[in-house]
Amino acid sequence: MLLEKIKTPGLSHLSYVIGSGGKAAVIDPRRDCECYVEMARAEGLEITHIFETHRNEDLVSGAAVLKELTGARVLHGPNAASKVEYAETAHEGDEFEIGQLKISVLEKPGHTDDHLAFVLHDTAYPDGPVGVFTGDALFVGDVGRTDFYPDRKREVAGLLYDSLEKILALGDQVILYPAHGAGSVCGSGMAEREFSTLGHERANNPRLQFESRDAFIDFKVEENHYQPPYFRLMERLNLEGGDAAPRVMRPKRLSLSDLVDMGVDHLVDVREPLAFAAGHLPGSMNLPVGMISAFAGWFISEGESVALVASDEGQLAAAMTHLVRIALDNIAGGYVGVVPAAAQGKAMRTIPMIGTEEIERKLQSGEDGWTLLDVRDAEERAQASIEGSQHIYVGELNERYRDLDPSQHYTLMCASGMRATVAAGWLTSRGFENLDVYLGSMGAWKAAHG
Repeated sequence: MLLEKIKTPGLSHLSYVIGSGGKAAVIDPRRDCECYVEMARAEGLEITHIFETHRNEDLVSGAAVLKELTGARVLHGPNAASKVEYAETAHEGDEFEIGQLKISVLEKPGHTDDHLAFVLHDTAYPDGPVGVFTGDALFVGDVGRTDFYPDRKREVAGLLYDSLEKILALGDQVILYPAHGAGSVCGSGMAEREFSTLGHERANNPRLQFESRDAFIDFKVEENHYQPPYFRLMERLNLEGGDAAPRVMRPKRLSLSDLVDMGVDHLVDVREPLAFAAGHLPGSMNLPVGMISAFAGWFISEGESVALVASDEGQLAAAMTHLVRIALDNIAGGYVGVVPAAAQGKAMRTIPMIGTEEIERKLQSGEDGWTLLDVRDAEERAQASIEGSQHIYVGELNERYRDLDPSQHYTLMCASGMRATVAAGWLTSRGFENLDVYLGSMGAWKAAHG
């Protein structure tokens, strides 16, 4: 018998392979899906079923591609935004046998209208289910967001509450298998653990402790979530069926002259923020490898061409993999060697770092033409902020940079300086020249002020 979790770094996406009696099923596969076939075959299993908990917003589903590779049936929920071209519709009460295992279907709208849970039974032990694949409805330490239907806020929050009650009714012994872990854009309160039971969540998950349905709804409608533009692309592809990922997940190697002459839409430096700030190619923006999944979809649009700049080949490969998983795969190539480029006389740009004392001096003097720009999310800013600072969320600078005056001086800040450097990199790629970053940002400010 097989039950394996596959974690996709960056997206913090969790998919699963289960198998028994020569058969296997995959729950919520990612776009680069050959790994599931290899895993099943290594165990002597044939993938016969692919279960999708819902229409994903944050990554390209691999269900259509995996169907082509295996001939498996794809099961998706009712009430999707339009026809899911590659899938059959599963309904409440449907059951599917995977050898000794059985999957039964629960309809549970709220996060999306088409959301399903897949309940796992071991037929050799018939006294109730042993696990449940909850998609984006219930996480370890959090529950799903309900902001995708802005005209129906209270209704969909109430639907999620009802769906959670249905899941919890399966029994405290049931093991929880969610579709995301900590770090996902699908929830801000997830625990670092990726294992739990319904009983543990019932007792400890903060989002399951409300006294009433109305209190839960009130809380959910007041939550603040951001929706990157690429979510619309994911939603479309996950109805039509996305293409297979590129066979080669490494970008073409570019020379410095290639990089200068090719004229791509975006030159993306994927090195760490301090390396970028110390010296980068003019016109480039900074999306460190570990932050690509969270922020690339704000700044890069479908079909736009990208060239990557990295410290080494491993960074290039990792960056391309992250971009492919969200269908931003028009990648012209990659260049390694910012330091050698400088040694060849290539002009470099830098972004200065300043400390708390300088911030305090500027705030106290009311320096003309200077703005401390806080790029954290709204919830972080509501908890603590620096008086005199202004706020634009880092992702929303994709459009709102036009509201800023390029002739003014901006100091970017966040919680530590990481997102601030991403924001500064975007602004410098848009022609802003008078920029610096508050090193340590809110963490440094709190350390200095108690």
